[in-house]
Amino acid sequence: MIQSTEPSDSILSPAREVAALKDMSFDQLVESLVSDMVRFAISLAIAVTVFYIGKWIIRRVYGLVEAILRRRNVEASLTTFVLSFVNIVLYFILLVTVVGILGIETSSFLALFASAGVAIGMALSGTLQNFAGGVLILLLKPFKVGDVIEAQGYAGSVKKIEIFNTVITTPDNKTIIIPNGGLSTGTINNSTTQLYRRIEWKIGISYGDRVEPARAAILAMLGEDEKVFREGSSPAGPGTGPAVFVASLDDSSVSLSVRAWVSKDDYWDVFFRFNERFYEELPSRAGISFPFPQLDVHLSKV
Repeated sequence: MIQSTEPSDSILSPAREVAALKDMSFDQLVESLVSDMVRFAISLAIAVTVFYIGKWIIRRVYGLVEAILRRRNVEASLTTFVLSFVNIVLYFILLVTVVGILGIETSSFLALFASAGVAIGMALSGTLQNFAGGVLILLLKPFKVGDVIEAQGYAGSVKKIEIFNTVITTPDNKTIIIPNGGLSTGTINNSTTQLYRRIEWKIGISYGDRVEPARAAILAMLGEDEKVFREGSSPAGPGTGPAVFVASLDDSSVSLSVRAWVSKDDYWDVFFRFNERFYEELPSRAGISFPFPQLDVHLSKV
C-alpha cells in the first residue's frame, strides 16, 4: 500500500490563505475584511439575541418547574436543590449555543471545557465534596427546611438547602452558610425530629442544707406548671416525670440535677422561667441558700 507523502489540506490551508491574501489587491483585501466584519456583526447580533431570548426561556422554565414542585408539595429542601441544578444546566446549554453561533467549534469548546473541568475539579475538590454532600443530605434527610439543628459549631433554623451549601438562621437572626460536605460527614444535632424534650437544671445548695426539703419544693414548683409533664400521664412515656437527685458534691456546694420533660415548642419558655423561679422561691420554700466559692484563711502566730 502506497502512502501519499503530500501534506494534507488541513496543514496547507493556512499557507494557502496567506498566499491568497498576498495575491489580493488592496480593494479586494478591504472588501474581504468588510465582508468578514459584516458576517461577524450579524453572528454577534444573532448571538446576543439568542442569549437574551434564552435567558427569558430559562426564567420561564425555572418558574414552571418551581410551580410544578410546589403544586406537588415537594419538600422545600429538595425544591431548592432541584431549582439550583436546573438553573445551572440550562445556562450551560445556553452558553454552548451562543458560542456555536459565534463560529467557535463547539466540539473543541466542549473538549476545552472538559479539560478545564478536570483541572478545576482537582483544584476545587472541596466544592465537589460539598455537591456530593448536598445530594447525600437530600437522600438521607438528616434534616429538612424548617428544622432546628446544631452543626459545625452553629445552631439555628434551616432556611435553604442548596447545591453546595446549607443556609441557617440563628436565634439572633444571623445568616450562617455551612458547606454541605462537612454537614454530610459531621455530627448533626436535630432537635426538631422529636415531639418532646428533656430539660435539665443544675442547682447548687450549701453544705448543711437538707436535700429532701429542696427536692420537695422543686417538685412542687414543677407540678404547678401545666407545661411540665407529670409522672404517669406524660405523653413522652414512662419515667419522664419530674425528678431531682444529687448530681455531685462539689467544692463549695451540693449540686442537684433537676430533670423535667416538656413539648419541644415549650422548651425555652419553661427553661428560662424556672431559672428565675428557682432563684427567687427556693430560699423561702425550702430554707436553703445558694452558695458561692469561698476561701477560708487561717492565720497562726509563729
